[in-house]
Amino acid sequence: MRRATTIAEVRATVRAWRRAGERVVFVPTMGNLHEGHMSLIAAAREHGERFVASIFVNPMQFGPNEDFAHYPRTPQRDAHMLRAAGCDLMFTPEVEQMYPNGMGHATRVEVPGLSDILCGEFRPGHFQGVTTVVAKLLHICEPDAAVFGEKDFQQLTLIRRMVSDLCMPVRIIAAPTVRAADGLAMSSRNQYLTDPERARAPALYRALRAAASRIEAGERAYEGIESEGLRALESEGLRVDYFAVRRAEDLGPPTPECRHLVVLTAAHLGKARLIDNVQVRL
Repeated sequence: MRRATTIAEVRATVRAWRRAGERVVFVPTMGNLHEGHMSLIAAAREHGERFVASIFVNPMQFGPNEDFAHYPRTPQRDAHMLRAAGCDLMFTPEVEQMYPNGMGHATRVEVPGLSDILCGEFRPGHFQGVTTVVAKLLHICEPDAAVFGEKDFQQLTLIRRMVSDLCMPVRIIAAPTVRAADGLAMSSRNQYLTDPERARAPALYRALRAAASRIEAGERAYEGIESEGLRALESEGLRVDYFAVRRAEDLGPPTPECRHLVVLTAAHLGKARLIDNVQVRL
């Protein structure tokens, strides 16, 4: 596995592969890798001959009172996991490499209508930071395809829209959410949970599945389904940002003719902010 810390190194390596006719697949991460990331890597290996992963904790997507300084960083373990997974190139840039003029003067990428709803309402500026850094990474790595997890369904939707709007020649591949045996979605922030909190955390998935089951059974009173999901989480001691039923295509309010929905939620449990979703196909 090669390692690169500069944009020039990545471009030279990737362009040599492409000249040789090899397809390049990219997985962007913030490190602290776990089984969920490994599923993205497995998906990447199915779509190309060369695999690039980035590890970059992006300060632009963290708010002033969020956990940027304390976000878990495990660089040596991450490198070992990527090497074992068959990664060809690991890109670990410094902040100055990604934002050479400083973040205050950086050009930003925003997806109107999608970046300020759901998680965007509660984390102002977060998705602008996400789309900006992903746009930069896609331009740097020039992959044929890039893999993102369905766990952050809003992020996946935003990136698909951004790639389409900016005419980027990259295929976005969605990888299914990886869960623990009790249903909790894998996340680096699960490490913030105490043992009693970890025992309550699967309530998120139970509430989502209950909502999905009601929709699959024919119920269409979506506001009632949302209210019931919110109450179920609050009864478990979670502080809920939202519990919503949306169109999977664009996260808009569901319409009678819609056949692909997604139930999404975000809630706080102790120091952790947990997100999850369940898709519903009718």
